[in-house]
Parts: sequence; C-alpha cells; structure tokens
Amino acid sequence: MDPTSQDINLNSPNKGLVVDQPESMSELPVEGAVGNSANPLPPGLTEEEAVDLQIELIKVEEEISTLRQVLSAKEKHAAELKRKLGLNPLNELKQNITKGWQDVQASNAYLSASATLDDIAHSEAYKKTQETLSQASIKTTAAFSTMGTALSRKLGDMRNSTTFKSFEDRVENLKYKVVGPKGNGEAGSPNDSNPTQDNAPF
Repeated sequence: MDPTSQDINLNSPNKGLVVDQPESMSELPVEGAVGNSANPLPPGLTEEEAVDLQIELIKVEEEISTLRQVLSAKEKHAAELKRKLGLNPLNELKQNITKGWQDVQASNAYLSASATLDDIAHSEAYKKTQETLSQASIKTTAAFSTMGTALSRKLGDMRNSTTFKSFEDRVENLKYKVVGPKGNGEAGSPNDSNPTQDNAPF
C-alpha cells in the first residue's frame, strides 16, 4: 500500500483507506477548473500549478467547514455547561462588569488619578478653600437666621398695626356679607339666600 494514496483527513469517513488517484493531475475534475476558455489562467501560472492550487483550496475549505462544525458543537456544549451551573447572561454581565471595574481599579491610570486626588485633598490650597467655604457657609446661615428673625418681628408689628386691623375688619365684613351667618355655624333659613351668594366665585 502506497502511503501517499491513503486518506489522512481525520474527519473523513474514508480515513486510512487507499484512495485511487488518477495517473495525472489533469484528469481530476476540479470545480470551477482553471484554464478553460471561460476562466483563463492568470499570467505566470501553469495549468498543473493551477490544478494543485485548486485542490489545496478545496481541502482548506473542507477544513474550514469542519472547524465551523466543531466550534458550533463546542459552543453548544459550553452553553449547556453554563445552564447546568446556573450562569445566565445577566449573571455573566454582572461578573464581566465587576471584573472590568476591578481591572480599572488595578490599572496604572486609575491609581495615578487616585494618588493625584489624594495629593490635592491634602494640599494647602485645598485646605484653605475648604476653610473659606466653611466660614462662608456659617456666615450665610447666620445671615439667614437674622433675616428670618427680623421678618418675623416685622410681620408681628404689622399685624398689631391699626392698618392691618382695619384691613382684617373689612375682610370679616365682606365674608359676612358673602357667606352670611351660616359661616359661624348658625343655621340660616331658606329665605335668607341672596343672589350675591348664588353667584359667588368661591
């Protein structure tokens, strides 16, 4: 048995069997054969080289097809293992995000930025700015407190003024005219209704 005539493709059903080879390569039927009138040979390439390349191309395409089938089977197997382990796409995403964040925290850029921020926080300029803002906050709070007290006092003074009391009396009289004695919890007779009350906007 001639070893060159054996089929050595591991995925072939004829693995290890002797394959009858024609006497010359030109007898091989090659799909889309090179060198016919419809498909002329490229310059500098003999017909025999073209046939060899065509055979090699067919073999490579078969290997690619086989590898795709193997990859598909492996992906299905991996999906089945993940399902058995309870790993769903959401859990994987969480794990990827967590791992990504850990990688970022361990990166030189993050550590450098963190150290820079730490240096800024301990710098004299930062401390002075923080003290200034703190003092401004205290002064602003005190100013608002003083202003609130002054406003309360002014409103109290206004309420005790004769002008405010006169205004309050006018509002009471207007209310009595619009609502009548019913507003004080007294029952009014049905004859007491006046047209002003029926057309009141409130």
